[in-house]
Amino acid sequence: MLRLAFSEADKQALHYERYHHPHPRVQQRMEALWLKSQGLPHHEMARLCAISANPLRSSLKLYHAGGVEALKHLNFHCPQSLLSAHRDTMEAPVREHPPQTIHEAVTMLEALTGIKRSPTQVRLFLTHLGLQRRQVGLLPAKGDPEVQEEYQKKVGATPS
Repeated sequence: MLRLAFSEADKQALHYERYHHPHPRVQQRMEALWLKSQGLPHHEMARLCAISANPLRSSLKLYHAGGVEALKHLNFHCPQSLLSAHRDTMEAPVREHPPQTIHEAVTMLEALTGIKRSPTQVRLFLTHLGLQRRQVGLLPAKGDPEVQEEYQKKVGATPS
């Protein structure tokens, strides 16, 4: 069990930051440590903060290692695509000659970067570049009136 000593400055900082920090996760950590500074047992702190024992222990260890400032750091996992590193080199060629199909885009990006990605990932990447899918359809051609008359005579329909 960790024995934590809280200075008056730390208690004041915890009391202030538990309401005024912009991120709710940090506010929750500050609340838990403030309750600890008031002498509450761990199970009461977890119940009042509506967190389980593991995040509570993590907050206590963070404070023990680095004080109040360590509680303010958030380390969320944000994976980055390998294609994002090549964004500047790929944007100009893709905008100059936009691919007609997603499979053409896959081959184009593989040729430019050497990185092979699935069509779904390439579609997401192109969307992040600001390109949009264009849905195209066929327009009916104008009919030849003479051919239509011959057909109607052959079928026996009356012209309208």
